[in-house]
Amino acid sequence: MTVQPIISPDLIRQRFSKAMSDMYREEVPLYGALMELVEQTNRNVLERDPNVARQLNSTGEIERLDMERHGAIRVGTAAELATLARLFAVMGMQPVGYYDLTPAGVPVHSTAFRAVHEDALQVSPFRVFTSLLRLELIEAPELRAFAESVLEKRSIFTPQALRLIEQAESAGGLTESEAREFVLQALETFRWHHSATVTAAQYQSLSAQHRLIADVVAFKGPHINHLTPRTLDIDTVQTQMPLHGITPKAVIEGPPRRQCPILLRQTSFKALDEPIAFTDQAQTRGSHSARFGEIEQRGAALTPKGRALYDRLLNAARDELGEFPNEGNALRYDALMTQHFGEFPDSLEGMRKQELAYFRYFVTEKGQTAGRQGDASVEDLVSNGYVKAEPLVYEDFLPVSAAGIFQSNLGDAAQAHYGEHSNRQAFEQALGRSTIDELGLYAETQRRSIEECLALLSR
Repeated sequence: MTVQPIISPDLIRQRFSKAMSDMYREEVPLYGALMELVEQTNRNVLERDPNVARQLNSTGEIERLDMERHGAIRVGTAAELATLARLFAVMGMQPVGYYDLTPAGVPVHSTAFRAVHEDALQVSPFRVFTSLLRLELIEAPELRAFAESVLEKRSIFTPQALRLIEQAESAGGLTESEAREFVLQALETFRWHHSATVTAAQYQSLSAQHRLIADVVAFKGPHINHLTPRTLDIDTVQTQMPLHGITPKAVIEGPPRRQCPILLRQTSFKALDEPIAFTDQAQTRGSHSARFGEIEQRGAALTPKGRALYDRLLNAARDELGEFPNEGNALRYDALMTQHFGEFPDSLEGMRKQELAYFRYFVTEKGQTAGRQGDASVEDLVSNGYVKAEPLVYEDFLPVSAAGIFQSNLGDAAQAHYGEHSNRQAFEQALGRSTIDELGLYAETQRRSIEECLALLSR
């Protein structure tokens, strides 16, 4: 009997990402229109800006640009989160970072499941921002108990998906045929459901507490609530969206427009108002708003020093604005952000010299022909043109931006204030493991690239 080989988790992740995108395009037609706009915008940027094209080709990012996606889901229980962690592990995705959204009035805390090594990210940069509902923040004891009882009764994974997770864990991976079936079964967890699992009155009670609570509790599973392509020019996409019948949110989340993008900028179109059936409404139907389209532009990953500067400038702009960014103050907010971020160096070399961003180092053609360089330092090799530095792409998320996207699609009425503080320990206990420090991952990638350059130039 021939033993079937185990296939790479990176390939399973790549296939799952494509299957998810295809499913979401069918379920949300505006996502298809958004994809076309992003693809056209990216082509225009590459044609008009040879420096961007050069950098993407140099780092290999050009090969992952079209396939780049991130999704977002929200689960209700520790058991759901722990099983999701096992499901994502089959695809080589680990929980990176801890995000507490309660300060922004959103009753969840989150992590991002993604690949952690630069080679794996090159195959598929797919990531899923995964939030766990904080049931303890539901103020009314009876409503909290009801939400818990509803969540306890549901199973968000198919029996075959659970079996294949166990198979991957015991065998160290999946075969080709098992991987194909796994993608199909795992996809069911993220599919949209037109029927709620509660009555109309129960839905209204959950929604009155917070619309996100209703979104998590009232359905069979954690439908994917957005899928996000990566653009090279988010400002152009923002202005073009209305011309394609898409209404964007008022403010682009994240840093202001720069010559050298940093971290993450995001925008979205407003959540769709979709018909749903409640358990006590056979004829009349209600509606629910949850799913939307999001676009992101990714820049350089910042060091702890860079993040501290970013946070200080962001807080200064928001403090001066004095209110939540919205349609009425969007122009003033943009001006304040531009003003305050004038303090942040807007050149790659400036960020590198001040150690504000992480970089990946490559031996140049000149370096390859130069021969051994003895004990030359990295700085000497860069200044002599033997080694070049390219910024590391920020692969993660920003709590303020995530909260801003959530709030813009939940409506101003959904904002609430929670007295609880960050509870990373409870989240990681539910997860069944510690989350990974994203800054450590970037530092390791930078260190590996330096060691590779030094090894090549010392032969």
